[in-house]
Amino acid sequence: MKRIFITGFALLGLMRLSAQTTPTDSTSYKNTKLKIDEINLVSSYYKQDGNNSAVTGGIESEKLTDISNTIDVKLLKYGKTGIKHTFDIEAGIDYYTSASSDMIDLQANSSASSSDIRFYPSVSYTRENEEKGNTLGVGISSSTEFDYQSFGGNISYSQKTKDKNGEFTAKFQAYLDQVKLILPTELRPPGVAGYNNASRNTFAGSLSYSQVVNKNLQIMFLADVITQSGYLSLPFHRVYFNDGTVHQENLPDNRLKIPIAFRAAYYLGDNMIIRAYYRYYSDDWKLTAHTADIEMPIKLTSFFSISPFYRYYAQQGTKYFNGYRVHTAAEEFYTSNYDLSTFNSSFFGAGLKFTPLKGVLGMKHFNALEIRYGHYTKTTQMTSDIISINLKYR
Repeated sequence: MKRIFITGFALLGLMRLSAQTTPTDSTSYKNTKLKIDEINLVSSYYKQDGNNSAVTGGIESEKLTDISNTIDVKLLKYGKTGIKHTFDIEAGIDYYTSASSDMIDLQANSSASSSDIRFYPSVSYTRENEEKGNTLGVGISSSTEFDYQSFGGNISYSQKTKDKNGEFTAKFQAYLDQVKLILPTELRPPGVAGYNNASRNTFAGSLSYSQVVNKNLQIMFLADVITQSGYLSLPFHRVYFNDGTVHQENLPDNRLKIPIAFRAAYYLGDNMIIRAYYRYYSDDWKLTAHTADIEMPIKLTSFFSISPFYRYYAQQGTKYFNGYRVHTAAEEFYTSNYDLSTFNSSFFGAGLKFTPLKGVLGMKHFNALEIRYGHYTKTTQMTSDIISINLKYR
């Protein structure tokens, strides 16, 4: 299959057609006609390598590449009563190749499962009363690939404090998924053609509160409760027992996740910001994790900035995990997926942002170009790299 690669720059012609001059909003005038507020074109390339593939029971290649392209269009208008209406339309397409997925059939040199395309559109709408400081939002989304279909919806409400320095937000999300049960070839019943489907449902409630402490410091507290039910294993993940027999991954059909987090941004003058983030995660599969993240955007000139970042992650794995040929027949639930094991990881890199006065490549409405690179290392000997390009139209 040929690689599909649609860069953001290939859509420049489309953006030129939609460019138009609109009056600048002021306290005395707000545009009541729907107009383009912002467009983001993002392309990224991701690759990884390792030797703990869950498809082959926790051993062998984890090589994977992914090319991702998204377009995000924000539309804006004000109603006659001053209500701000924002529409966000996003569409993304990924093309990925996976050496581990290719091993669903151990005898295949290149099977249909070695690559796939994922398409994921979404639409959201927010209604903001700037005078009263409240915002109501709703959205829908979907994600489609060969063995997975997901439909999602969300609703949110935000209320600012009287002085507009604090904001409380509540959000509810639901995802209804269908998983195609593609078993490893040696575990498929003889004479059975086609695949059965299984359902997986996810519901998440989120609460957050943000506060401007002073002109230099902003903070935010976040908490989530996430429940999952249905088929939570992956059907093509093998597990080899200590007696040499091979089995299909088997995990509980319910999971409760509770992450809590804290975020802060401190402004060191006009040219530097320190952004820090910490999250603690736990679930009823006895998996716990800590995430600490720091990013420091530095403005070097009026049109160029650099943002180095570092993220550290430490995970205590689930009680259902064991490696190749360690599980026993006495266990009810079992997996050899190293994403559920105990490990530490580091992710570091930098972003470069250009905001030329005359626009990117002299095009006035294309006011920002950002390039980000990150390198990921994991103590299970997995590594990955990602580079992304974001072109902004406004």
